[in-house]
Parts: sequence; structure tokens; C-alpha cells
Amino acid sequence: MMRRRSLLAAPLLAAPAFAQSWRPARPVRVIVPVAPGGTTDIIGRIVAQHLQTLWGGPVVVENRPGAGGTIGSAEMARARPDGLTLLSGNIGSQAIAYSLFRNLPYTMAQQTPIIGTIRGPNVLACHNDVPARNLAEFVAWLRGQRGRAAFGSTGVGQSTHLTPVWMLQLLGVEAVHVPFRGSAPMQTDLLAGNVKFAIDNLTGIIELVRSGRVRALAVTSAGRSPQLPDIPAMREAGGELANFDVNTWFGIFAPPGLPEPALRGINADIRAMLEMPATQARFAELGGVAFPNTPEEFAGFVRDEARRWGEVIRREGLQLDAV
Repeated sequence: MMRRRSLLAAPLLAAPAFAQSWRPARPVRVIVPVAPGGTTDIIGRIVAQHLQTLWGGPVVVENRPGAGGTIGSAEMARARPDGLTLLSGNIGSQAIAYSLFRNLPYTMAQQTPIIGTIRGPNVLACHNDVPARNLAEFVAWLRGQRGRAAFGSTGVGQSTHLTPVWMLQLLGVEAVHVPFRGSAPMQTDLLAGNVKFAIDNLTGIIELVRSGRVRALAVTSAGRSPQLPDIPAMREAGGELANFDVNTWFGIFAPPGLPEPALRGINADIRAMLEMPATQARFAELGGVAFPNTPEEFAGFVRDEARRWGEVIRREGLQLDAV
């Protein structure tokens, strides 16, 4: 499991000096729609810690896991648009979910993108008893399993679910999907061998890879990750995977109708944090890079991601009911 203490127990980042803009009138909550321990949770806590120091008032993280992040996302969508409720969101519940779920309890219009926080590749990692030392051997092993191999994900509809689905589509093989309520419980079962492989966020599993507790075989981005330079990109295998390119991402969202001063103020306050060398160094430890942008840029990016993953979901014929 990721060593959360080492990543979160450091002193709060000092806020840079700049003109004070919007400030919340009362305590703020940051909803995290997954279980504690994964990247969505860690980033939510880093952001909350920074804003609490900057704003001088309580900023509390609340975990609301379940249904691939849609339960917490729906709770945020129903909140008052006063800047007092934010969401630490991700590619799953804020882009993939719109095509995956028939009865999703919120729409894209009910999720106001404020700013991206961190992005990075996923990584194909397997239990150490899987007899594969590289991607070619893994594919051969997977074919030999004839659909019996189990892979874990951080929840139905997350990128950790749809990324292996896309890989399996391209390879023309099958495997058993076992969803979990976040990265930490999924990693526990991967370490125990209850699931044999996963394509997890590098930001969430990098400590297990570095320690050798799981074996990394490939990253999903177009090029290799600076954090794991010896691990090839999946597309280096060529063939069916020659155009494979996936990056996962995280960001901060708010309810619909967020007033312009709050939107711009929160964006500016978080963006200042993302541009700090200390933040970028911490994100490198997590296996990702800072992902700052304007609200308009981030909203356009989210729309493009929703379209892209919608195509994968339609090819799979995958439709689920949101719980």
C-alpha cells in the first residue's frame, strides 16, 4: 500500500504572496469520491492542506466512496454553488462515467471544472508469481489463461478499468474484472495474489513498483515515464498496441452555478500551488506531473476525454446502472 504518511506528513506548503481574491465565508469540505489511500484521496488532501493554510479556515476532506466515484460526485452536484463544497475528481467519475452508466445521477453540466491537478500514465503491474518478465511474455501468459486471469481495478468505470478493457480489446483476449472501492483495497488483493494484474495509476502504485512488491511491465503513455525510465511504454510492443496511449488525470470540481469570483479565485489559489517547485517535487514522488490550466482549458479537456472513452465503451457494448 502506498506510504501515505510520508507524502502527507510534510509541513504545509507555504503560500506565495499575491493579492487576496475570493475567500470562503465558512468552512470548506473537499469530497473525495473514492476510499482513502489512492491518488484521488492524496491529491484531495494536498489541495485541502494548501487551501486551509492560505485561507486561514478549516478545509475538511470527506471520503464518499462507491459506484466508481459516482456517489461522491452526485453528492457534490447537489451542493450549493457557494464555493464551500469542492470535489477531488478523476478521469473515471468526471469523464468515463457519462457513457458508462445509463442512469447516472448527475450530468456533465452539473460538474464545474475548476482546475486540473496532476496527470500521469497508468502502469501494467502483475503479482510476482505471474511468469512474465516483459510485455510479450505477459501477453503469451494471458492468452494461455483462456479468460481465467483476474485483474483488479479501482472501480467500475475508472481508467483502471477501461484501460485494461481497451488493451484486451486490441489483443482480442478476455480476463475477469474484479472492481474495488479504490486503489488501496485493490493493491491489497494484488499483493495477496487474489487478482493477478492491474493497470493502476502510476501515481497510486509507484511505491509498490519501486519496492519490488509488484512487477511493472509497461506504462500506458506514448513515451516512457521519467519516474520509471527502465519500464517500456506499452506501444513499444508494436502490433495491436502500436497506438496505445493513456494518461490518467485528476482535478478539482464544484457544483453547477459556481459564481465567477469563486471559480477564478479557487483556480488561481490552486494554480499557484501547482507552480511551486515543492509541489512539483512531491508530484514527481507520486509518479506524475502538475496539470495546471484555466477553467476553460480544463473544461475543454474533460469534454474531449469524455468523447474518447465513450468510443471505447461503445465498442465494448458496456452499459451499467449506477447504484
